[in-house]
Amino acid sequence: MKKQKCRYGLIFDMDNTLLQSNIDFAGMKRAVFELLTESELCKPDLDWRSYTASQLIEMARQSGRLRKETEVRIWDTVAEFEKEGMHGAKLEPYVTEVLDQICGDCHLVVLTNNACVAAQEALKETGIGHYFDYIVGREQMTALKPSPSGVHYILRHYPDVPAERWMLVGDSWIDGKAAQDGGIKFAAYKGSGEDMKKKGVYPVARFTDMRELVNLLL
Repeated sequence: MKKQKCRYGLIFDMDNTLLQSNIDFAGMKRAVFELLTESELCKPDLDWRSYTASQLIEMARQSGRLRKETEVRIWDTVAEFEKEGMHGAKLEPYVTEVLDQICGDCHLVVLTNNACVAAQEALKETGIGHYFDYIVGREQMTALKPSPSGVHYILRHYPDVPAERWMLVGDSWIDGKAAQDGGIKFAAYKGSGEDMKKKGVYPVARFTDMRELVNLLL
């Protein structure tokens, strides 16, 4: 982890923002739902498709009935989907060029719901891990995105950079929700504008070419 004095901070989601993810998120969500149903932590008729996997897990946690061994099984299942999906992952177009251009101007942090070790390995394999000050995975959060827990964790790590000087870049409404509830700006890279609007997420900017991010920082 590198340290430098910067006036601004930029947080990146990882899957489908930095990396072209092959994670089967729908299959992961179904597997989590089935484990929760098996453990009688949610009803079989729950509309699980309208939730993220992290929301389903958080729902089980909030019930107060999630046993430690069940949670371990769930995270082991999630980790298998992540491991398979990140194998051979490729970068989104122009990511390296953009990171190389902006790395000296602001703190660069990754915030992902994936396991920290898996994220570190994927970023190292794709040759961009060295650009980032910090990689924050689910182990550092009290609740996964769309919770702002990870954003708050990062802001505490950089007390000299106020929230108004941070921006989160991500492809999903859960990234935008985490940013907004964490008190920082959100810029949407690709992703569904309709889904974001439905969830009350309003990016300060939308772009489909990573090179456009440089202009947002000027």
